[in-house]
Amino acid sequence: MLKFAQVGPNDVLYDLGCGDGRIVISAARLGARGVGIDITPERIKESNENAKAAGVTERVKFINSDFFQVDVSPATVVALYLLPVTMDKLLPKLQRELKPGTRIVSHNYQFSEWKPDKEMHLDGRILYLWTVPPRDSGSNSQKKN
Repeated sequence: MLKFAQVGPNDVLYDLGCGDGRIVISAARLGARGVGIDITPERIKESNENAKAAGVTERVKFINSDFFQVDVSPATVVALYLLPVTMDKLLPKLQRELKPGTRIVSHNYQFSEWKPDKEMHLDGRILYLWTVPPRDSGSNSQKKN
């Protein structure tokens, strides 16, 4: 996912529903900063332990919260592994808060009303990538054809 989204040292990656923190930690190993958000306190504890073991605590932050309640506007990349119904509920928030040019990468699932810019098939899985378009473009790039 990180290679597909071209995550690098200048990025701030947000992983919504971060689980054990592996995506955020991997982004930090690439030089990026990362924020993981998960509603389950045990996952946040595990994520912090994993970050400490990986030596990347200065580059990551884990937040125990509902990601619908957290401001994601600092993100340059958003990672998702969420069911389509959750992704569709999340889309208005992402469109409202994310800056143009922000990349969104998803594992296995896509938005029903926004066609991805790219898809990658890898070992029986599909990765999807979107780039938030300019706000004043009048573009329908967020509408599925």
